[in-house]
Amino acid sequence: MAGKALIFSAPSGSGKTTIVKHLLAHNPDLGFSISASTRDRRGRTEEHGKDYYFLTPDEFKAKIDNQEFIEWEEVYAGNFYGTLKSEIERIWASGKNVIFDVDVQGGVNLKKYFGEKALAIFVKVPSLDILKQRLAGRGTESEESLSRRLFKAKFELTFEDKFDVVLVNEVLDRSLAEAQRLYDEFKRKP
Repeated sequence: MAGKALIFSAPSGSGKTTIVKHLLAHNPDLGFSISASTRDRRGRTEEHGKDYYFLTPDEFKAKIDNQEFIEWEEVYAGNFYGTLKSEIERIWASGKNVIFDVDVQGGVNLKKYFGEKALAIFVKVPSLDILKQRLAGRGTESEESLSRRLFKAKFELTFEDKFDVVLVNEVLDRSLAEAQRLYDEFKRKP
C-alpha cells in the first residue's frame, strides 16, 4: 500500500460530497476514488469515469466473480455500488492519497480493509428534520424516495461509532475547515 485513505461517509444529504469536493479542490495530493455502480445516471451531468463507472448488472457481477472489488454492496434494491482495486492502485501510483465519498456500509468496509492507513470520517447533520429539508431542497426526490432515504438515514446513524471521527455538518464553512484540519493532521502521521 503506497498511500493513505481518507474516507467520508454519511447518510445521503449530510453534505459529504460538498466536503469531499472542497478538499479535492484545495489539496492536489488527493485523488478521488471513483465508485462503480449499476444505477442509472442522474440527468445529463454525470459522466462515466468521472462521477461513477456505470456498469450493467452483468458487468458488475463479472467484476465480483473476478474479485476486482475491495468492497461492494447492494445499497438500494437493484443498485450495486463498489470500490475497484484498480482505482486505488491508479491513485496511489500517481503518488496521491485516496479520498472516498461512499455510503456508510462502504465506509465501514473500507476502514476494515485499510486499517491504520485510513481515516474514516462520519458526516452527519444536527437532526433528521434538517436532513429532510436538505434532501427535499435538492428537488431530485419524490415523496417515496425521500421517505426511503430518511428511513435508511436512521439506520445509518447507528454506525457512527464505527468511524474514527464524527463531523457534525451544521455550518458548512466550519465543517470545511474542520475537514481540512483533520486531513492535515492525518497526512502528517507516519
